Amino acid sequence: MAFPKSSSLEKLPEKLALEDSVPMANAQPICAAYEGAELKNGVEPLSEPEMKDISCNGTNRTSNLTVNGSEEEPPGLSGLVKEEDTAAKEEVLCDFCLGDTSPAVKSCLTCMVNYCQDHLRPHVEIAKLQTHKLRDPLKDIDMQSCEAHKSHLNWFCHNDLACFCEECLADGHQGHKTVTCAVARKEKECELLQIQTEYDWKLKSAENAIDKLQKNSKSIVSSVSEVKAVVERQFEELAQAVKKAHSDVLAFLEEKEHAAVNHANGIKIHLENKRIAMEECKNRLEKMATHTNDILFLKEYCEFKKSAGDDTLPSVYIGLKDKLSGIQKIVSDATEHLLQLLQTNYNDKLQEFAKDGDAGIKTTVSAIVPSKHRLSAPEPKSRSDFLKYTFPLTFDPVTAHRYLRLLDDNHKVTNTAPWEHQYPDHPERFQHWRQVLSDNSLYIGRYYFEAEISGAGIYIGMTYKSIDRKGSESNSCISGNNFSWCLKWNGKEFSAWHSDMEMPLKTLGFGRIGVYLDYPRGTLSFYSITLNAMTLLHKFECKFAEPLYPAFWLPKKENCVRIVNLQEEAEQKPVLSTP
Repeated sequence: MAFPKSSSLEKLPEKLALEDSVPMANAQPICAAYEGAELKNGVEPLSEPEMKDISCNGTNRTSNLTVNGSEEEPPGLSGLVKEEDTAAKEEVLCDFCLGDTSPAVKSCLTCMVNYCQDHLRPHVEIAKLQTHKLRDPLKDIDMQSCEAHKSHLNWFCHNDLACFCEECLADGHQGHKTVTCAVARKEKECELLQIQTEYDWKLKSAENAIDKLQKNSKSIVSSVSEVKAVVERQFEELAQAVKKAHSDVLAFLEEKEHAAVNHANGIKIHLENKRIAMEECKNRLEKMATHTNDILFLKEYCEFKKSAGDDTLPSVYIGLKDKLSGIQKIVSDATEHLLQLLQTNYNDKLQEFAKDGDAGIKTTVSAIVPSKHRLSAPEPKSRSDFLKYTFPLTFDPVTAHRYLRLLDDNHKVTNTAPWEHQYPDHPERFQHWRQVLSDNSLYIGRYYFEAEISGAGIYIGMTYKSIDRKGSESNSCISGNNFSWCLKWNGKEFSAWHSDMEMPLKTLGFGRIGVYLDYPRGTLSFYSITLNAMTLLHKFECKFAEPLYPAFWLPKKENCVRIVNLQEEAEQKPVLSTP
């Protein structure tokens, strides 16, 4: 229902209209009430030279532009400034109007509502409402007002990094560095301009590094192709040598075969001739025995004796089998010796070379890292030291097995077997093992995160991106290959896994695990986290070759893992559970 318009609304009492005027973010007079007076918490107003020191001047090393009021806006902040200017010019509408809304003439900081001229009338005519704080129309009034005191947020605390009202200034910010929002805006714009310049440099460096890596990849492919061509020629020569040796051995066997056959055939022909002669002698003797005349018999006998030759027969021994087995042994021994030479001269020597020189094709990366990530930085001792290396992580939906359900903005994963989720097909999705990776890789630095686990059989660790996603062999899970390192909770105790080998750890059960990666030093450590302490469970030491991805394996139904948001938890008292 709209109130009838009244001329009295056009001339509001001056006290009602001005008593709660507050400084705008970019207003020149910050607040008339504060001019020349001390602030309630003892902080004196900024002098003009101090204001000049805080604001960005035209000789800034990163730009010749000024902030807020300059002829040109900083490139990275132009969007922010334009948005505010647009919001300031945008008409604020009445929150009480139904249907056709009218422009608001005042905003009530007590009601947190914008009123048009008609709906503002109760605040003018009703005595109890006249105590409400009114100001010029303000868009999104609830976001710019103090929840506790319903006053405009016109101050900023550097210590607490928060905006607050005038009443909060006296209540909870004594001794803090406080400035008006307008001054804070100028300070932060200068800071953001510097950060933007740093990001420009970092982005350019990243683009250069990516370009170098692309060229390096092409160079690697070209170089390896050249080596492959040499290897092909060498092995072709080796194959020709093997063929020649093969041919020589066969020729040797054929030569010996031919000689042996000729020798055997010569003896056979000789024996056949001797047999014919003996058959003739036998027939002559049989004929001689038939003579009845003694004189004829003796004459035949004398002639037979004179013509009889040597009837000696050779004794034949066949040693074929023994001889052939000897040749076979010679060839077998020579072949085995050559195979051993091949194994030694190729595989073994190449593997030994790779240990020292990484095969000569490893990409070496150097990076300028913050001091806390350098090798010279001290090792963290307390949990607060580890929290300095907190790195925000979430689960990567495209890698999650279809039995795994992601919750809480991908901070939590549960095994819902046998219920499958209709995730789209993706080459990076695990197909057999119920695993999921994080969405971020960890490389050249120190990183720390914590995860809460629930249920027996859970594995938590790190792996390379190259882990097989579709295979069912043990090397496709994070416990069964030489490029994954993980911890397992079996319901009673923990164990460390690497290369399909288990190392039992005599520890109690903990519901929260801290994982700390020091990539430059090549260490991956797991800690048990309680309310009072953190205890080292196991430390892997390895020279990592690729960026690492936090990996999780939930093999059983109702297994659950939650990556803890340590930044949010810092504002609350953590509740640690048992697995």
